Amino acid sequence: MKTKKDSTLKIPSYNLQEVLIVLVIVGVLLLLALPNLMPLISKTKSVEAQTQLKFIYNSQTTYRYMYSKYAQDLSEVDFEAPKTVNQNGTSNYNYELLTANNSSFKARATAITDFDGDGTFNVWEIDENGVPKQTVKD
Repeated sequence: MKTKKDSTLKIPSYNLQEVLIVLVIVGVLLLLALPNLMPLISKTKSVEAQTQLKFIYNSQTTYRYMYSKYAQDLSEVDFEAPKTVNQNGTSNYNYELLTANNSSFKARATAITDFDGDGTFNVWEIDENGVPKQTVKD
């Protein structure tokens, strides 16, 4: 006949101290790796600006073919800027049309957050040549 002591099973597991030690080690490793990852994070976020500026370029080019001039306002080319993270959206940039006339235009994307915390905000521009250029590097 089995006694009460025989029916208890021991399940292998980790105690609280072991789990906390592992979490501390992972946290330290993350703190060591984070400064090296910041340029990569900044570069990834700048892809958004480049993509949106290329869309503005394509829209402006189409508008110029139709009306023989570049649009004076982004709403004329059906560009609606995505909501920024400040407005509960996902965009990290504000978009504006700086200049536009019959033969040229210039649009700018300015970061709304400082990606690496150095006080410099990333700025990209595009003109009638269609190549996004980083004017202020973050």
